Amino acid sequence: MSKLNLIKELSQATPSKIVLLVIDGLGGLPHPESGQTELETAHTPNLDELAGKSICGMSSPVAAGITPGSAPGHLALFGYNPVDCLIGRGVLEALGIDFDLKPGDVATRGNFCTVDAQGLICDRRAGRVSSTVSAKLCALLDGQEFEGIQVIVKPVKDHRLVVVFRGSGLSEKVTDSDPQKLGAAPKEVKPLAEDAGLMARVANQFLQFAAKALKDHAPANMILLRGFSEKPCFTTMNEIYKLKTAAIASYPMYRGLSKVVGMDVLPTGPTLNDEIATYKANFEKYDFFFIHVKATDAAGEDGDFERKVKALEELDKVLPEILALKPDVVAVSGDHSTPAVIEGHSWHEVPVLIYSKYCRPDKVCRFSETDCLQGGLGHIPATDIMPLAMANALKLGKFGA
Repeated sequence: MSKLNLIKELSQATPSKIVLLVIDGLGGLPHPESGQTELETAHTPNLDELAGKSICGMSSPVAAGITPGSAPGHLALFGYNPVDCLIGRGVLEALGIDFDLKPGDVATRGNFCTVDAQGLICDRRAGRVSSTVSAKLCALLDGQEFEGIQVIVKPVKDHRLVVVFRGSGLSEKVTDSDPQKLGAAPKEVKPLAEDAGLMARVANQFLQFAAKALKDHAPANMILLRGFSEKPCFTTMNEIYKLKTAAIASYPMYRGLSKVVGMDVLPTGPTLNDEIATYKANFEKYDFFFIHVKATDAAGEDGDFERKVKALEELDKVLPEILALKPDVVAVSGDHSTPAVIEGHSWHEVPVLIYSKYCRPDKVCRFSETDCLQGGLGHIPATDIMPLAMANALKLGKFGA
């Protein structure tokens, strides 16, 4: 029996409430001058106070040495084995903007990027162009057709877009065009299976069209595609955990992922304060809340150590508002580490705390990488966080006689 099936058998509905606060890209590495991580540098008295009442540790999103993408990292936090439950980024972005994916559609996440005169990528995010600019450029690309396949292009947020290929005979089994590094040219999309030739050809024809259409629109003078995917079908969190679940996230990708696992995605605004207001307004209606904080990850990816520190401090200021409603269990962690010194996701473990009146507090009194390494949880897979939250909420029955 799989762990999820076991949890499904043992789970039971109760009035207790769980908050899972996900600080995207939470983990960091020491700054070369100070020797402290972003979390250790930040002034976070409220997180530290909560850690002092909690049991703490370090979690591994996928496995030792594996750098996770955002989708696997979040799936693990929701209790799903991210190796078995694969979701392409394209589907998540499409669902996140409420795009109606049809059977057979293949969706891919796109980035506007900047290429130089030699066609080499010098900025993978085109300076994070505004959503207004992105929408105008998407309109230039939308509505093309190649070999009978319709290409639908929609803006997501800032430099991000969704490209949906619609028609018969498509397959998600193709490679990305995004090399995910600077100084390289966008890659040719290649088939990974015999039935994926049409998909690869159409994707490459569209990319050739995009290069011509965008050539005079620097910094957004090219696009990169990754995460070709079709919509999957998972057992929902509501079914597994007997919960009424709500997601509060402003970024479309995380809203899309929440839909895939069956959460109600609540309308909210773009700021952290908007998310907290949404949480307060809906607290009596749900018994599980996933609250997503994006600013930390964006700063880490940009290599901006101080901005990530500031984002952590801003989150710390609103934490008392989350706790004021007295949820029975609060779990705080991240989907992966995004150290500013690496300017991207990394394989490093992520701090985690679990608070409830039934937890067994350890001696950790500061929420940081160094301190959580000494915590009572030890080193756990991220897939253990939901079962531990459920147990602390008294939502799991006894196993066996």
